Amino acid sequence: MHAWVVERPGPVDTGPLRRVVRPLPEPGPGQVRVDVVCCGVCRTDLHLAEGDLPPHHPSVVPGHEVVGRVAACGPGVTRFAVGERVGVAWLGRTDGTCRFCRRGAENLCTAPVFTGWDVDGGYAEACLADERFAYRLPDGVDDERAAPLLCAGIIGYRALRLAAVPPGGRLGIYGFGASAHLTAQVALAQGMRVHVFTRGERNRELARGLGVDSVGLAADHAPEPLDGAVLFAPAGELVPVALWALDRGGTLAVAGIWLSPIPGLDYATQLFEERRLRSVTANTRRDGEEFLRLAERLGVRATTVGYPMDEAPRALADLAHGRFAGAAVLRT
Repeated sequence: MHAWVVERPGPVDTGPLRRVVRPLPEPGPGQVRVDVVCCGVCRTDLHLAEGDLPPHHPSVVPGHEVVGRVAACGPGVTRFAVGERVGVAWLGRTDGTCRFCRRGAENLCTAPVFTGWDVDGGYAEACLADERFAYRLPDGVDDERAAPLLCAGIIGYRALRLAAVPPGGRLGIYGFGASAHLTAQVALAQGMRVHVFTRGERNRELARGLGVDSVGLAADHAPEPLDGAVLFAPAGELVPVALWALDRGGTLAVAGIWLSPIPGLDYATQLFEERRLRSVTANTRRDGEEFLRLAERLGVRATTVGYPMDEAPRALADLAHGRFAGAAVLRT
């Protein structure tokens, strides 16, 4: 099969991806082999390709928003049958026995396995998945629009919950790409007032089209005090900006796996009065199942830009340079 690997991490314009030919992977106990139909392009893939996230093994295949069909089942597989449509997401496996897994916080597992970082992902014609961590996808969502739901959607949903905005409350969204445009739809459907702050004009247009309450530049002042905020942009300099915009008792949830350095904070104006700053680390399977059901019920719809799988490097470069709004999806 053909696959893209991160051969030598570096700036995206220097070509860190290389196309290779590998044998089809054989599923082991509890695994399924998935023939990839499409795979979303996540900013985490960009961080991996550029070296912000060091690869966990040489020549790893990125991609963790995989939509495909089960092509083969390993010993003991019972959840899926050959031919079923499945989604393969970021959380590939946990140990199930550590103190965090035992208390239901598997996103904090001390020995996790992540798709497209620890094991090969979906920038390929096929990949393996632990059947326990694969998802059944909503029937009403086509393959290309389902792909971004599997990471951008799930992580955005968890971040929104951790931002703890009350019903009818005021949410700030900093950065407006694949994850944010899905999160905004959930927030609006739940009756929140949504204020978007982003530097890209294409993304500002997308936000306006979704009907958010205001759209501004990344560092603009919020038009009203915020009950909560989610930072999607990997820009540490926006942390003080977002904290300053919070009302008393508000929470800023940082949704990215990587963030540039955070400047010094002023306790009196940015943290006092019980403002909270918290990170979002991966997700649980429960998060994924809840979000996929909610997305189908609320009619959450991903705005996608399709690329042939052969053009994965161009898709990553376009993401890095902000050349599209919404989410990029590779199609085999």
